[in-house]
Amino acid sequence: MENLDKYFDPKGPFAALRVSQMKRSWKQSNRRELNWWENTYLPMLISGIYLTSKHFFYNVTFHILHLFGIAKGTKGAVTYQYPEMPRPLSSRLRTRHRLTKREDGSPRCVACMMCETVCPARCIEITAAEHPDPNIEKYPSEFILDLGKCVYCGFCVEVCPEDAIRMDTGNLKIAEYSRDSMIYDKKRLMEE
Repeated sequence: MENLDKYFDPKGPFAALRVSQMKRSWKQSNRRELNWWENTYLPMLISGIYLTSKHFFYNVTFHILHLFGIAKGTKGAVTYQYPEMPRPLSSRLRTRHRLTKREDGSPRCVACMMCETVCPARCIEITAAEHPDPNIEKYPSEFILDLGKCVYCGFCVEVCPEDAIRMDTGNLKIAEYSRDSMIYDKKRLMEE
């Protein structure tokens, strides 16, 4: 680019803005002009319709053949046919929460409140109580997790010193009919 000093005061308050405006106008002037056929955008429209139609008819053909038991070895689409063929899940995927149990069936949680403290959505509420076993200091008398608020960040799992809460159930079906049924208590978290 040529010397910019003749266009503006380089020490002025809007010097950076002027330089960016000049660079933008310089880039736009280097663009090639479109001819009439390219200006109609028809070539791109036709190539898009062709590509979409090619994939559509390829997939429909193989799905129909699969219905009749023909060409089972050839995949028709890149999508998973969900109810019949569930998608394979990664081992690192964060799914619905669960509380782990001790050998006696009680929750492994010691009510340290670390998961409640670290939760950015504030969806965990723990009420601590004294444990009858003298070797265990506390236990959660109430452990409430609101999945309607949860952002599935996994901070609660990472911070837990007892490995009491996990997100490894593999359960992705968490839809409910009301907000109240999205609130999981201790008993419901220990079911799976």
